[in-house]
Amino acid sequence: MYAAVTPRRGFAIIAVLAAAGICVSGVSLYHHFGTSATSYCDFGDNFNCDVVNRSTYSTLLGIPVALIGMAGYAVILFLATFRRLHAETPRILTVLSAIGLAFALYLTYVEKFILATWCILCLTSLTLIFFITVLALWQQLARKY
Repeated sequence: MYAAVTPRRGFAIIAVLAAAGICVSGVSLYHHFGTSATSYCDFGDNFNCDVVNRSTYSTLLGIPVALIGMAGYAVILFLATFRRLHAETPRILTVLSAIGLAFALYLTYVEKFILATWCILCLTSLTLIFFITVLALWQQLARKY
């Protein structure tokens, strides 16, 4: 049987995805500051989270990208749980998640064309923010009709 994604359920799904994003970003942040090589994400030359997490592209103005991700996901989680009843929340969620998606796509470009190495954590975060953006946009459009 098909279960419709109601606005309330949509916010709940966004909240769960944002919580998962906080966890993924937290693991990435932990490995960003790590000093020894890890093997959890070392699958040869093409998949190595250490290469990505410790590259010059892993910080923005001295702030680890993973920390920025954690903060962004935390704001999304807050909005989807505590501010879901406010009329402007779907629009704010759409804007914030679209910014996050654009940044994640930029980082994916860096992985592919500059570093030539993929990070499983980064790809997981990209997937999470993509679905959050789609759901936030759906929430915004559903409010209009």
